[in-house]
Amino acid sequence: MTAASRRTNRRLAADTGLLVVAAAFVLPLAWVLLSALDPHADLRVKIPDGLTLDNFDAVLTPDVTFTPLLNSLILCGGGTLLTVVCATLAAYPLSRFRSRFNRPFLLTILFATCLPITAVMVPVYALFVRVNLIDTMQGTIFFFAASQLPFAVWLMKNFMDGVPRELEEAAWTDGASAFQSLARIVLPLMGPGVAVVTVFSFVMMWGNFFVPFMLLLTPDQMPASVSINDFFGNRGTVVYGQLAAFSVIYSTPVILLYVLVARRVGGGFALGGAVKG
Repeated sequence: MTAASRRTNRRLAADTGLLVVAAAFVLPLAWVLLSALDPHADLRVKIPDGLTLDNFDAVLTPDVTFTPLLNSLILCGGGTLLTVVCATLAAYPLSRFRSRFNRPFLLTILFATCLPITAVMVPVYALFVRVNLIDTMQGTIFFFAASQLPFAVWLMKNFMDGVPRELEEAAWTDGASAFQSLARIVLPLMGPGVAVVTVFSFVMMWGNFFVPFMLLLTPDQMPASVSINDFFGNRGTVVYGQLAAFSVIYSTPVILLYVLVARRVGGGFALGGAVKG
């Protein structure tokens, strides 16, 4: 077999593998989109006999969609904002100041990300009951932020390391404080990094079912990630069309967030001529 034939075979094998992976992602997405418009939706991926918006009409009510989505936006938006602010303040000294405790600290918080959520929920639930944070939106926001903070600190520090320290030193020479240099020099230059941390944190919170299910008790406070369970009825009955329609609506905020930050993330770091050798 010639070298050209081997290259062709490897390319075909790679293309086949990519097509299989693509199909694994496309088929569930196709089912959601088609079933949302199908008056007789089931588990099969099929072209609808007729198109209808009745599934959307059935779920677009305050109790089913609007209130849970608003709760999700409050919980995930507040948790993301708190995570980004705390991760920035924690990553700055880790990136800019050298200490023998930096590496042990980073390894410790990295270990915290390895703990399964089911292992910590029992003591967290007992703690929240004792401090009167159970069944409160602010308590769930605090736990969302705490659970995402370790990995967010790692990401933020790595992005912050890419900003030249010389730019801050020039600002310090002009009389700027460390906080002013962080706000006016570092953060504007690491905009893509902040966007990545924001999207990652928001998406991880948006799809979290277990945490709000455990910490929130009032049905009116439940986010959409928990209320979607209502479409799975008793004895295995599922309203597939309404479930698919709700899934489309539920995915919209995340898609919009991706679209809003895609250009910023794709821009990369424009620091090539910021520092002269």
